[in-house]
Amino acid sequence: MSYLIDTVKIFETGKVQTYGPGEVIFQTGEQGTGMYGILAGEVEMQVDGQTVETLTSGNVFGIGAIVHPDHLRASTAIAKTNCQLAYMDREHFLFAVQQTPMFALEVMRSYSDRFRHLKAATVKAS
Repeated sequence: MSYLIDTVKIFETGKVQTYGPGEVIFQTGEQGTGMYGILAGEVEMQVDGQTVETLTSGNVFGIGAIVHPDHLRASTAIAKTNCQLAYMDREHFLFAVQQTPMFALEVMRSYSDRFRHLKAATVKAS
């Protein structure tokens, strides 16, 4: 999954935020204006208080707030460890997609990989 590291490199010129273990990055139902790329650390994604996945360096998350008209967060993101996150708002996302089309493809691949993993876990749980 080296493509994820390349994808997150595009974020490095943006705003970098740090979070400590247990800090909430965003919560379900909040309005969001951007997405995040994990430069270092781990982030837990929760739905209804249950951890559904743990993301690591190179992953991106929170894009739903950019692409959905209501801009609402569908999950809660919590720093599992000390995290360094790069933040990208909608304007910078659209610029990155326009200037670097592979960026969009890599973000879609990241989400597709995560969705496949979730589907496989759901089938195993049934």
